[in-house]
Amino acid sequence: MDALLERNIDKGRIHFTTSLKKGIQDCDAVFIAVGTPPDEDGSADLKYVLGVAREIGQHLEEYKVIITKSTVPVGTSYKVKSAVEEELEKRDIRIPFDVASNPEFLKEGSAVDDFLKPDRIVVGVESKRAEKVMRRLYKPFLMNGHPLLFMDIFSSEMTKYAANSMLATKISFMNDIANLCEKVGANVDLVRKGIGSDGRIGNKFIYPGTGYGGSCFPKDVQALVRTADEYGHSLEVLKAVEAVNYRQKTILVEKIKMHFGDNLKDKHFGMWGLSFKPKTDDMREAPALVIINALRELGATVCAYDPVAMEEANRLLGDRIQYAKDQYDAVIDADALIVVTEWSEFRMPNFRVMEKLMNNKTIFDGRNIYDMEEMRDLGFDYYSIGREVVRQHEEESVES
Repeated sequence: MDALLERNIDKGRIHFTTSLKKGIQDCDAVFIAVGTPPDEDGSADLKYVLGVAREIGQHLEEYKVIITKSTVPVGTSYKVKSAVEEELEKRDIRIPFDVASNPEFLKEGSAVDDFLKPDRIVVGVESKRAEKVMRRLYKPFLMNGHPLLFMDIFSSEMTKYAANSMLATKISFMNDIANLCEKVGANVDLVRKGIGSDGRIGNKFIYPGTGYGGSCFPKDVQALVRTADEYGHSLEVLKAVEAVNYRQKTILVEKIKMHFGDNLKDKHFGMWGLSFKPKTDDMREAPALVIINALRELGATVCAYDPVAMEEANRLLGDRIQYAKDQYDAVIDADALIVVTEWSEFRMPNFRVMEKLMNNKTIFDGRNIYDMEEMRDLGFDYYSIGREVVRQHEEESVES
């Protein structure tokens, strides 16, 4: 992002202003890309989106396409249209404009690449004039063969929520299957490969773990469920997706209690990973927060390390945990290691160094990044998701 900004600022292709009036002068399209945080009831809070719309209406002087880029419930673009029209009426003028919906499908940690190489570009419009502007805007992408899908505005808004909800559904489904695999003696890694080779299912978003988090999936699933309820339709599948995800965030705590017992007083845990996924410092709805709070309630202490999320963790957790300077510092005198985020630097650690630093050779792997046979050969007690427990030291476990 830094390199892109510097290059285009130098070429005069991009500039910044704190004046919306100045910002919309001499342009063909205006994007609304502000946040839509969840309200207390799970619905999307549109106050920022509509606030921008009203300000646009206060300064509109000529035809524009006003495009909602923010993730918004179905029907929001028409609320934007009404907000602009109300401001124009206050000014007692009539200026033609169109609204459009152009949802983003970017992943945290790879947003620039996703933007430059999109799977698809979805645009909802209500006029040929707006479509012409949007086609011209995305012409460079069309030359590279990226699909540009035009549709009505309602369908465009729904596409964003449906896409994220489908991905969240795949995650929760696989986590539910993983938990069943443990009970029946199956290996979820083999099951995942078996179903992922089916082209109708695919091999993405079927890796078991500690549940999804972040700024998109939890918020968007809740908002879609809320929208359906408002229209008298209950999305039972998505309600189950939410329930499974909530439960999955505590799955490692249950495994820890199975190994050490319910009373974790005087137990100390090292934790690798705090962000909800690699390549970001985002800890919104992160499983790490649920795990840390649960362990503290059971009397345990935690020392954590994350390559980029330490500052954010300190902002959210303060002195409730200890902060390590590196991954090995996090496991000093630890009764067990908990792996929460699958950062690449955690995949090939020096286990010989770890066993010298730790009180017990025990790992709770929430991302299945280690090989069970290697853990067995190294002498670690090893708990993962949807796979056989590798237990070497029966005398230290609760069940012995």
